[in-house]
Amino acid sequence: MDLTIIPTYRCNSKCSMCHVWQHPTLPREEITLDTLEKLPSNIDNCNISGGEPTLRDDLMDMVDLMVPKSRIMEISTNGLYAEKIVPIVKKYPNIKIRFSLDGFHETNNNVRGEKDGFNKKLNGMKLLIEAGGKDLGFGMTIQDDNVKQLEGIWNLCREIGVDFATSTLHNGFQFHKSDNYFWSRIKVAKGIEKLIEQQLKSWKVKHWFRGYLNLGLIEKILGHDRLISCTAGEEFVFIDPWSDVWACNVRNDLLLGNIQDQNWEEIWMGETVKRIRENVSVCKQNCWMVTTARTAMRNTRIPQLPKMTVFKWVLLNKLMVSFGKSINFEAYIDYNKVYSDENTGNREKFLHRSVKKRITRKSEPHYQFGQFYNR
Repeated sequence: MDLTIIPTYRCNSKCSMCHVWQHPTLPREEITLDTLEKLPSNIDNCNISGGEPTLRDDLMDMVDLMVPKSRIMEISTNGLYAEKIVPIVKKYPNIKIRFSLDGFHETNNNVRGEKDGFNKKLNGMKLLIEAGGKDLGFGMTIQDDNVKQLEGIWNLCREIGVDFATSTLHNGFQFHKSDNYFWSRIKVAKGIEKLIEQQLKSWKVKHWFRGYLNLGLIEKILGHDRLISCTAGEEFVFIDPWSDVWACNVRNDLLLGNIQDQNWEEIWMGETVKRIRENVSVCKQNCWMVTTARTAMRNTRIPQLPKMTVFKWVLLNKLMVSFGKSINFEAYIDYNKVYSDENTGNREKFLHRSVKKRITRKSEPHYQFGQFYNR
C-alpha cells in the first residue's frame, strides 16, 4: 500500500492551481504523532506532503515515526525552507525529497506565487546535495504557463545531478477550486513528447518508466481515459490534517474512516472500504496523478516491479530510441480526439496580491466545493 499524509493545509506558497493556502488548518487541530502511530508497518511508499509540511514543527519526529513503517519515505515540499530538511537528510540520506518547481525564475514565481522562489529552491537543493542526500529532485506541474520550459528544467536537473518528476493540472477536493483546465490541450500534450524520448535515452531505469508515466499524462491532458485502472482505496490511501482517511484526494465521497477515532483494522477491514472500492472500480474521474498513477503501474504482488503492460511499452520504446529511431506517439495516442473545455482564460495569479485567508476548523465542513470532473 502507498500512503500520502497531509499533516497541514497551511502553506507559504500562493499557487494559481491550488487554493489550499487560502484555507489553512489550525495547528492545534492537525493530526498528531500519537494518531500516526496507529498506522500499519507494511507501507510501500509513504509521502508526507501538504499544504507545506515544513510548517510543522514536528516534521523530524514524524519522519522518525514513519521511516520504520515504510519501504520508501518521501517528503514533497515547496522547497522554500530547505534548511528545515537538511537535518532530516543528514539523518536519513536515502529519504526521497522533491521540491516543487514550476519553471525558471519569473514563470515559477508567477505560477506558485513565490517571491524569488526559483533561486531559493535551487540554492536549497544544493544544500541538500551538500548534506549527502541521495534521492533528491524537482517536481513540475505541467501546464500552459510552463510547458515550453519543460526540457530546460529536465536539463537543469541532469546538470546538478537530481531527479525530475512530473504531474499536470487536475482538480481535487482539497484545492478549493475546479478550474484547472488547459487553454491548449494539444500544445501541452505535444510538449511532453520530447521529454519522454529524453527519458528513454537516459541510462537510469527509473527514467524509462517515468516515460510511461508521462505518456499517461499526455492521455490525461487530452481528456482520454486512464492508461491503467485506478487502485485507490486498495493500494493507495490519503490522510488529511484532521486524520480522515480517504481513498484518494480527488473525490470527496470516498471517506474510509478516521484514524484518530478508529484503529486501522476497523478502517481497512470494514464494510465501508468494500463499498468504496466498488465505487472506485467504476470511477469516471480521469485523473493521472503521480501518487495513484505510480501505484497503478506497479506489480500488485511485487511492488518493486512494473505491470507487464508497462514493462512491454518501456522495453519496446527503449529499443526504438537506442537504435536512433523516434517514438511513433500516434500509434498510442489519438490526437484527433481531444476533450473540449467550456472555460478558457488565464488562472488568477497571486504573487503580488494579498488574499484574506479563511481558517478551516475541525467542527466545520472541510471540503465545501461542489462536484466536478477531471477531463
